[in-house]
Amino acid sequence: MSRPHVDPRRRRLALALLYLSEGAPIGYLWWALPTKLRAAGVPVEEVAALSSLLTLPWAFKFLWAPLVDVFRSPRHGVKPWIVVMQLAMAASIAPMAFLDLQVDYDLIVVILMAHALFASTQDAAIDALAVRSIPSSERALATGWMQAGMLAGRAVFGGAALTMESIIGVGGVVALLASTILLTSAVVLTLDDRVPATGETAVAAIRRVAARLRAVFGSATTWLGIVFVVFAGAAMEGAGALAGPLMIDSGLSQVAVGRFFALPAVAAMAIGALAGGRWVDARERSSAVVGALVSVAVSVLTAAAVVSAQWPAMILVALTCVYLTFGVLTAALYALMMDLTDPALGGTQFSTYMAAVNLCYVWSAWAAGQLAGAYGYAPALAAMVAVSFLSLPVLRALRGASASS
Repeated sequence: MSRPHVDPRRRRLALALLYLSEGAPIGYLWWALPTKLRAAGVPVEEVAALSSLLTLPWAFKFLWAPLVDVFRSPRHGVKPWIVVMQLAMAASIAPMAFLDLQVDYDLIVVILMAHALFASTQDAAIDALAVRSIPSSERALATGWMQAGMLAGRAVFGGAALTMESIIGVGGVVALLASTILLTSAVVLTLDDRVPATGETAVAAIRRVAARLRAVFGSATTWLGIVFVVFAGAAMEGAGALAGPLMIDSGLSQVAVGRFFALPAVAAMAIGALAGGRWVDARERSSAVVGALVSVAVSVLTAAAVVSAQWPAMILVALTCVYLTFGVLTAALYALMMDLTDPALGGTQFSTYMAAVNLCYVWSAWAAGQLAGAYGYAPALAAMVAVSFLSLPVLRALRGASASS
């Protein structure tokens, strides 16, 4: 089946808006809500436990993502999944407008877990749509736009939402969040995701996808990709986890740190993703990934040197450069993961690679914190850079395995 021509700019804008609908609820659940709960008097251990609980659907979405890959409409692909999940997301978040954070806490936990399940399933469907609709030559730039959309959603509903509540109230913020989610449903219609009609039954479709899953996860390429993603981002994830404490210990106030994360960090990462995406697409993929890793290494080591020299006036400048290179590496890694993903398994395989990204954050954040506590920030950051470079032989093996498959 031939696909109608789609303007690349329109496709990138559509995907950026869809990723905004991913970032908006994540920003609200992971950034704004913990702040609101603690301010309402909920014990910090309960706040932390709820935050951890709400991340589980995103960490394990690859377990039910095969449903997205199996049950697709021949005419609309995975778009019905996205629209239905967005409707469910809006409906499940609506009660937050009138529930009391203390009195209705148990009910809120149930509602938010349902919302997280719907949101993570939407993410799997959007990823499947992106893998199928973006040509290989445009993937890094497209992922840059997607990251910019996600970061905008997080910034507005994770940070600015706390300020907006004083103006439009809790109900107004929740209504704005639900409206943002629903408005992106119309964007889905602009993207083509038709699949050839096969006339197969549901059982046959399950068997077909299961066979492809066995082939994909029996391939050395898939596992080399997973291992590479788990370790390549060590410098980025470790530095990101230490950035806040590092600024505080360098003498910056909590307000200054908050302002940095609210605008300079988000803006720098978005600019890095957009500019870096164009740069990555113009080069051979693995070479571009190496270049992105080098840019992160240089910026992180520079920040480590600034910390060691005790130049607090330069900390924010150095960290802005760090987040700029984070955007470049994110675009490169996402494009690589798309290249490794079977389009017929976009929901499952890409979700698996994203689980590897989350695993990288988990171990890197823990290790960087332990090293910083024992030896200081500079040695910890240097160690994380070393781990990122140790992943390069895996990339070389991955390139060889991909070429021979």
